[in-house]
Amino acid sequence: MVSYVSVLLYGVGGIVVAGMALLVAFQEKLVYVPVLPGLTKSYPITPARLRLVYEDVWLRSSDGIRLHSWFIKLFPECRGPTILFFQENAGNIAHRLEMVRIMLQRLQCNVFMLSYRGYGASDGYPSQHGIINDAQAALDHLSQRTDIDTDRIVVFGRSLGGAVGSVLTKNNPDKVAALILENTFTSILDMAGVLLPFLKWVIGGPGTKGPKILNFLVRSPWSTIDIIGQVKQPILFLSGLQDEMVPPSHMQMLYAKAAARNRQCIFVEFPTGMHMDTWLSGGDHYWRTIQQFFEKHVPKTGYDIGN
Repeated sequence: MVSYVSVLLYGVGGIVVAGMALLVAFQEKLVYVPVLPGLTKSYPITPARLRLVYEDVWLRSSDGIRLHSWFIKLFPECRGPTILFFQENAGNIAHRLEMVRIMLQRLQCNVFMLSYRGYGASDGYPSQHGIINDAQAALDHLSQRTDIDTDRIVVFGRSLGGAVGSVLTKNNPDKVAALILENTFTSILDMAGVLLPFLKWVIGGPGTKGPKILNFLVRSPWSTIDIIGQVKQPILFLSGLQDEMVPPSHMQMLYAKAAARNRQCIFVEFPTGMHMDTWLSGGDHYWRTIQQFFEKHVPKTGYDIGN
């Protein structure tokens, strides 16, 4: 009996040590993937390839990191809504250009695409604290422009971008008109158990079971579930029910947390939507949902030209 218990304890200890080693060594590589397998860090195309009107925008984050962005306008004088778009964790902004091209047409808007630090042409290495600073630099830039309607800036985040956008929107109630979240997770702590099931016993968010003894090792927890209830602006939740990466229940939990305090929340499900293609599989319903959200919460002003 003693030897059996000893073996069991050694086994549990080994799992804990292995989990700690994996977290310490590889967590950034799991959370942030600037380069897709078989590709390079550089942009495969630019907006010019899709004949989009754009400018290269170079920013400095508050800690001095040089950041690259594209500001893509529907047309030069467009003063419709401006979407500040935050991408998922993998690849770079060039991989989202086809979606943005359709977004411009369907929503009659401008789109600002930020390359997080360490992504695309931006310098540095990704981290939660650093990316929060990067997002703030992008919003501050937009807020100072004179060629857009700064009262109609909408933050749109998909997956990791939703975590980024939630923090930014909460921190800037006077600069952000509304927030859109698509297929976003409750926290990286919760996602650890989804991606690496053996970790769910030692890592997790507020709603999970287990001792959570390794939570302190997670350097980028991105706990959106703790942020979303503090967002005061209108929020649109877009959930793909076939999401193979983030369980749709995460979006339901985020909505429930937000709606408990914010009556301007809308939750819309897309039955065939997967993690990356909800915008495509959702078709006209997807874009019409966002249009209606804009009409209600980001209405046109007397300064609109051509909208």
